[in-house]
Amino acid sequence: MIKKEMISRISEEVNLSQKDVKKVVQGVFDNIKNSLIKGERVELRNFGVFKLRTRRERKRRNPRTGEGVLVPAHRVVVFKPARTLRKRVK
Repeated sequence: MIKKEMISRISEEVNLSQKDVKKVVQGVFDNIKNSLIKGERVELRNFGVFKLRTRRERKRRNPRTGEGVLVPAHRVVVFKPARTLRKRVK
């Protein structure tokens, strides 16, 4: 599902215009994004948790040249689904 489909479905379910629903959906995504940028954890009950994890510096190999490359430490976003979501998806 893409964002446009999500907006369309929500619009039909709650009888609001797609324009209004788009503002709300975009607002939710922006708030999640801004919280993660600040280093905050975002917990959505019965859905899951978005958080940042720091990956340590490590050595890798360039497949073209075979040369060793050092990948610097960096942060990545991880999502851990809630138990209820995991059960329903199974």
